[in-house]
Amino acid sequence: MRAEDDGGVLDRAMRILGAFTADEPELGATRLAEETGLSPSTLHRIAAQMIDLGLLVRVPGRRYAIGDRLFELGELSPLSLRLRETALPHMQRLYEATGENVHLSVLDQTDPEGAAALFVGRVTGRGSVPTLARMGGRLPLHAVGTGKAMLAAQDDEWIAAYCRQPLLRETTLTKIDTPGILADVDSARALGYAVAREEMTLGSVSIGATLGQVPGLPLAALGVVVARDRAEERRLGGLVRQAAADLTRSLRT
Repeated sequence: MRAEDDGGVLDRAMRILGAFTADEPELGATRLAEETGLSPSTLHRIAAQMIDLGLLVRVPGRRYAIGDRLFELGELSPLSLRLRETALPHMQRLYEATGENVHLSVLDQTDPEGAAALFVGRVTGRGSVPTLARMGGRLPLHAVGTGKAMLAAQDDEWIAAYCRQPLLRETTLTKIDTPGILADVDSARALGYAVAREEMTLGSVSIGATLGQVPGLPLAALGVVVARDRAEERRLGGLVRQAAADLTRSLRT
């Protein structure tokens, strides 16, 4: 819990917004006060201003939720206007070729400590295997195909710093040891795509390939998630790698 007087109004507003999660998209005032460290009077005052600005909305049960204005503003991000809009046709073609979940991720920060794969696009269908990834969600680099691909695109010093931090084991098969992660990095660099075998969800395999560098955009990767018994890695890896290359060309032109 942070002290009441930490930061200004913008900092406090961001603390309120940051309290919402996919598991708790609606929160009452008491819960928000606990999460932000704000007094009830301060919380109600700032929340009222945020409602007037469309940043929060009231929902039944005397709770709050994220407002539509944030969605509207978020769609103006280069991740939406440039990356995702350009990527969607390529993602659709990859889905048609594979019938599997197609994901678009970006590296959420340049600092290796705490870096994650931020999911900014998704194409799926009724026959696709269920996944944990959601639009706007973050998953660990070392546990998903697009994340491993983005790890492999970093220099050795960056990767070493990432591996030095405590890494979570998402399943019993998640590699959190440095030699195991480095072996996957070497494989991804040799093949042009990375593979995570049941490291985020048991029974699922994810394959990812990075896009080339595009000015004004963070490092990004395209990938598919497939059930283990349908994981034709070489074929899917080739399709993902080609789709990533095609998308890179589209973004550069």
